[in-house]
Amino acid sequence: MTTKGNEAHAIESELRADLTIRRHRLATRLTHWMWAAALFFLLLSGLQIFNAHPALYIGQQSGFDFDNSVLSIQPIRDADGSIKGETTVLGRRFDTTGVLGVSGPQEHRSYSAFPAWLTVPSYHDLATGRVVHFFFAWLFATAYVLWLLASLFNGHLGRDIVPGRTDFRALPQTVIDHLRFRFGHDGRYNCLQKLAYAAVLLLFFPLMILTGLTMSPGMNAAWPWLLELFGGRQTARTIHFTVMLLLLAFFAVHLFMVFAAGPINEMRSMITGRYRIDDPHKGGPAR
Repeated sequence: MTTKGNEAHAIESELRADLTIRRHRLATRLTHWMWAAALFFLLLSGLQIFNAHPALYIGQQSGFDFDNSVLSIQPIRDADGSIKGETTVLGRRFDTTGVLGVSGPQEHRSYSAFPAWLTVPSYHDLATGRVVHFFFAWLFATAYVLWLLASLFNGHLGRDIVPGRTDFRALPQTVIDHLRFRFGHDGRYNCLQKLAYAAVLLLFFPLMILTGLTMSPGMNAAWPWLLELFGGRQTARTIHFTVMLLLLAFFAVHLFMVFAAGPINEMRSMITGRYRIDDPHKGGPAR
């Protein structure tokens, strides 16, 4: 290689190095993957637990003598003797045969709220489902405490999660850019990201932990104020389930945005912490 070639290569290497920043600290990356693993098993084991009593209520009590159900998923026998899946939401009934209540091929029909392939374990075993759920619930809560303490200490919470006035002023343009699939790569969170992460980290995650504790008889004895805060154990269970659905919606949008914004760059930043920002000389995102 010629001297000029060596110089050009060195300059290019320096420019590429200048375009790489440290975006995510170790605590952020570690807790992110801890949450990802924990939420996966919490969801599947939670559906196993739900299948044991596939209904949600508002209030302290539940049962045949109470009319406080807001959701139920169950197999029922039709007038012609066939069994179909029926989901009832706020009194309105929907035929969900093949998806919820009754699912699977005729030779291996599943008569449960959620199909076996969506639960851990894949067969009816409430005891094992509870053990798995509780283990990953404590892992999830531990990761949250670690993230919160680290984020308060290193400024991540105030800098990257809680939106400020400048973020809200830029919100309309940010929405337009996202609708046009124009994503900036400057290493900073925009207002939409901050609002989404703030909702998840400061509202949904605490709600998941607190409502989970409210459903524990042991915690009811230790912290009876939780029952008053959430209006009863059954209400807490309904909130717990609802937040799970909201987290699933966030997860779907989150994955879509990762692929739309550049999966290699986004995944690299969450694994190694290194993030490639926009190249000002080329007027486009760095690869």
